[in-house]
Amino acid sequence: MAEEKNNINEESKDKVKIPAELPILALKNSVVFPYLATPLAVGRDMSIKSVKAASNEHKIIVVIAQKEKDKENIGKEDIYEIGTACVIKQVVNISSTEVKCIVEGLSRVKIKYFTQTEGYLRGAIEVLEDEIYAEDEEINNLNTTIRMQVEKFIQLGIPLPTAFVIAATNISKPEVQADLFASYLLSEIEQKQRILEETNVKKRLKKLTEFLTEELKKFEVQSQIRNKVQEEVGKTQRDFYLRQQLKAIKEELGESDESIALTVEFQKKLSKKKLPKEAREKVEKEIKRLESMSSMSPEYSYIRTYIEWMLEVPWTEKTKDTLEIKKAKEMLDADHYDLEKVKEHILDYLAVRKLKGKTTKGQILCFVGPPGVGKTSLGQSIAKSLGRKFIRMSIGGIRDEAEIRGHRRTYVGALPGRIIQGLSQGGVNNPVFMLDEIDKVGADYRGDPSSALLEVLDPEQNNSFRDHYLEVPFDLSNVMFIATANILDTIHPALRDRMEVLELPGYSSEEKLHIAEKFLIPKQLKEQGVEKYNVTFGKDAILTIIEEFTREAGVRNLEREISNICKKIAREIVENRRSSKIITRKKVYDYLGVSKIQPSEIEEKNTVGVATGLAYTPVGGDIILIESTYYKGRGGLILTGNLGDVMQESAKAALSYVHSRAKELGIDESLFVKSDMHIHVPSGAIPKDGPSAGVSITTSIVSALTGIPVLREVGMTGEVTLRGRILPIGGLKEKLLAAKRSGLKKVVLPLKNKKDVGEVPEAITRGLDLVYVDNIEELLKHTLERSPWGRNEVSGSKVKAESQVSVITTA
Repeated sequence: MAEEKNNINEESKDKVKIPAELPILALKNSVVFPYLATPLAVGRDMSIKSVKAASNEHKIIVVIAQKEKDKENIGKEDIYEIGTACVIKQVVNISSTEVKCIVEGLSRVKIKYFTQTEGYLRGAIEVLEDEIYAEDEEINNLNTTIRMQVEKFIQLGIPLPTAFVIAATNISKPEVQADLFASYLLSEIEQKQRILEETNVKKRLKKLTEFLTEELKKFEVQSQIRNKVQEEVGKTQRDFYLRQQLKAIKEELGESDESIALTVEFQKKLSKKKLPKEAREKVEKEIKRLESMSSMSPEYSYIRTYIEWMLEVPWTEKTKDTLEIKKAKEMLDADHYDLEKVKEHILDYLAVRKLKGKTTKGQILCFVGPPGVGKTSLGQSIAKSLGRKFIRMSIGGIRDEAEIRGHRRTYVGALPGRIIQGLSQGGVNNPVFMLDEIDKVGADYRGDPSSALLEVLDPEQNNSFRDHYLEVPFDLSNVMFIATANILDTIHPALRDRMEVLELPGYSSEEKLHIAEKFLIPKQLKEQGVEKYNVTFGKDAILTIIEEFTREAGVRNLEREISNICKKIAREIVENRRSSKIITRKKVYDYLGVSKIQPSEIEEKNTVGVATGLAYTPVGGDIILIESTYYKGRGGLILTGNLGDVMQESAKAALSYVHSRAKELGIDESLFVKSDMHIHVPSGAIPKDGPSAGVSITTSIVSALTGIPVLREVGMTGEVTLRGRILPIGGLKEKLLAAKRSGLKKVVLPLKNKKDVGEVPEAITRGLDLVYVDNIEELLKHTLERSPWGRNEVSGSKVKAESQVSVITTA
């Protein structure tokens, strides 16, 4: 190992004769150049033997760098071919395992072959002389460039020994100068070795220039980094010194430091606020940390924000409930028409609360219904009737669990979850908290918010809800949570199990009329500024808007159309035109234009192969037309209209049932082998699914194959089995509403749904002939012009049937 270079002797090799065979000393991480005296620390056994052998002979040794610097046990293949013959100037035995010596380079040598490899390395050598050169302009330019590069090293503040600076000034020979600069300024062993191996002085100088350029680039980057660090440290020290001075000046003036004033303010707020023991201990601990911290510290703002949140959260603040049942009922009735089930539930809760007192657990309700039926406004009315504050949080579309539980304080910009944020804004811990659109919560790689809501909406767990940001439990048991959804299917099953589901079905035309007269029209007259002009809406006008300009389960679009009429009246008043005082049916057309929706979508006449089914959708009930036809083929079944898997299976089951009863229905069985059946449900862009279209599909198929038209004013719904039984369905109120809106006179329902009709308002069932059937035999008697059962003749000819079947073209 080379320790430090010192003396340079340009004439040394001319005075010493180099033997043809010499001991070899391998160096781990250094290259020795001619003319340079270099101290070496020798520790390996074979290296010590080489030094001793050379000392006992001519005191000349070949010093060569090894290829892998970390390799301890080396052989002849592990060292370079070219090294330096050196004279040993001094040897000092430090211990039995370490020797220090000073060697002075004589000349470049090449190992021709090894004469000994056991114990230590010896080899026959060849002295390499520098090629003869003439000092021309190029060599002078290279010398100048190298000296400028050396000056650049010194300017960058790289520490260089005094001996090097003196030698660099006094040496005149380019070849010696190149070796000197390479030895001191190059850091890579490979670069030094390439300089040593080059005997052409001009090429040696060029290589040295290239290597020095690379080294300078490295040192310049290091220098820039070092300067930048020093600047930052200096700035920090300067800021600290100035702040200490400012603190001392403020103390002299009797002014308190901002951070001290802040902690005092926090202490005052903490003494006035009631907190649970764990939360109080946490806040006190953080205030102490804030006191001992500089306001310039990155953590200062994080701790300050945390303390502010902890002091804002309503740990014990609450409002007093209004427990007067009569008064609460009046408020609910004043704000919402019908919805008796929901109102009864709220009044029952108030009664229990009045009897039991404060130990009643928070209520978890879920209002499910189509848009516009008043789910959100009902939550506001509940809060009003209870005398509580109302907080609404829309969670539709959120995908990050941290939105519910909060972010951990280790993150930059961390905040509590939206539950705690909402309670802090409300200022009480017992509000009516509405979680809007709970059926539209998403999930991705950041977590599942639905799973986080499991704890929030569980009365057995939410008394110790732990927000990630607060890090202490918070009692949510006083909160009355109300969730809203359009459909139940997309809600997490475990989450659905924790809530009491109350369905809010769509409104009938009569109910909408009442809501418009009592709520919507007075509200819009006031909002549009025409309240004092005595504008009134006739019942026929309201019904026209309901039936011809809106088709919905709720009343949102109805309110929008009433608003449009009021705006037009306001414009007439402003323009001093004669404005209408009474809005009639004719005025509705004048203000809103032609009808947007036809009152009825049923067929104009009884048609073969077209049956009217009743469907339930997220926005209320609707009717669907099932169309069937057949043509020459191979017994295939084609289903179109964007049908889901369940609906497709219903169609296959219906066809199988008709095939199995073909003889009783008077249908030629060969039709099922020689013909293809095509079933289509119009409005192909809308996905359709569910089993309740089974009876409609069966009726349509039987009508197409027998040629008997389906009664146009009869709607039907029910699931069909392979045995012809009809099973019950859901969404009864919505389907009956759709039947009434569409102008149907008779509705065929499963017999097992008869018990559910009692819950449907009389206003909906009035004017509808409800027929209950238990099997297909009974169904077809009510849905076709004549019963197909027990017919003697068989429809075996397609020509005969074609005269009665409508041709249906699908896109």
